[in-house]
Amino acid sequence: MTELYPILEGAEPFYFEGNRVGILVSHGFTGSTQSMRPLGEAYAAAGFTVCGPRLKGHGTHYEDMEKTSFQDWISSIEEGYEWLKQRCDTIFVTGLSMGGTLTLYMAEKHPEIRSIVLINAAVDIPAMDPVRQLEGVRFLDAIGSDIKKPGVKELAYEKTPVQSIKEILQLIDEVKENLSKITCPALIFVSNEDHVVPPNNAKIIYDGITSEIKEIHQLSDSYHVATLDNDQRVIIERTLDFIKQAL
Repeated sequence: MTELYPILEGAEPFYFEGNRVGILVSHGFTGSTQSMRPLGEAYAAAGFTVCGPRLKGHGTHYEDMEKTSFQDWISSIEEGYEWLKQRCDTIFVTGLSMGGTLTLYMAEKHPEIRSIVLINAAVDIPAMDPVRQLEGVRFLDAIGSDIKKPGVKELAYEKTPVQSIKEILQLIDEVKENLSKITCPALIFVSNEDHVVPPNNAKIIYDGITSEIKEIHQLSDSYHVATLDNDQRVIIERTLDFIKQAL
């Protein structure tokens, strides 16, 4: 599909060329690369090659998102992965929310991925289930910017397309069904209070994957968009430690 709206300032994809270790960074549902840029910049500053793709239909206008499928979002991530493969020998993947779902998808499809880092990843959102049967409604209220830190705002859509919710539910179903295929090390961040993705998703993922090395790290001072919240530095430092241990 062709996007009709220009990319919003701050929602552009980002690329940082560094050493032969690559980190693929994925933003979440209705959000943009803005939510992951601080992490990407920190990983680049540590010397890594970093790619933060903009998911198709995101970072422009919610009418563009309405026309995209979950396969389009997968394609966006796959393109970023290919960019890294051309430059790197080892690749890690990290994602927030649906970006975490896409990270799980990539680990299911690409067993060569060294390790994954999940931040409030989604595989089970019961509150969204009624939308599967919803007809005649195009848009619902926004779900972005669930942040505890005062004065911080996520660059996300002010409306949520119903069709897009149906698409993410398909993605979630597929990823959840194949969790046992994941064997690589996994670091799972979960906010104790999250108003978008229930915190029990972390345990579902932990129990579902068959990785020998896996751990859950609780975030006590952030809501859903933890990458822009009070625990941002914790996520960056713990992720860098995790990556260095895996090398």
